[in-house]
Amino acid sequence: MSPSNSPPVEPALVVRDSTEADVTSIQRIYAHYVLNALATFEETPPPFEEMIARRQKVLDLDLPYLVADFGGEILGYCYASAYHGRAAYRHTIEDSVYVANGLGGRGVGAALLGGLIARCEAGPWRQMIAIIGDSGNAASTALHRRFGFEPIGTLRSVGFKFGRWVDTPFMQRGLGPGDHSLP
Repeated sequence: MSPSNSPPVEPALVVRDSTEADVTSIQRIYAHYVLNALATFEETPPPFEEMIARRQKVLDLDLPYLVADFGGEILGYCYASAYHGRAAYRHTIEDSVYVANGLGGRGVGAALLGGLIARCEAGPWRQMIAIIGDSGNAASTALHRRFGFEPIGTLRSVGFKFGRWVDTPFMQRGLGPGDHSLP
């Protein structure tokens, strides 16, 4: 078959390290959640410079900050961050996953979270925490369950957004050997 008769090649979803050039798309995706959802308790979208600084803070800790790239279009992003700053927490990280508006349920979040977990399991971390914004966030809860996260508790009415009190369910999964051996 000659190249002119070949079917067109469809772009593939690629989960890759983010670049500074991706931050414009990341900021747009995050702004939607800030303004329209309870996945984050921020109420004002951070400016571009703040998003650059947040990404750099993650990278400075040697943690992954990934994007889902589909033919040059950023469809979502995720990253791991320190769970807490005190030394005893150094083996525990928190995940964050955001998918572009309208693309939920199409595998973007799963590709991102799967990639993030794989990258984190290759590092020194042993536990990953998911802090879900809102008990009603069934999509995030289901995504995390799919990847082995288990519910560990809920902080009731700790956020106030859109005129109502909001819970934060916590979920957790081990990374690599988890707590079955010393680091």
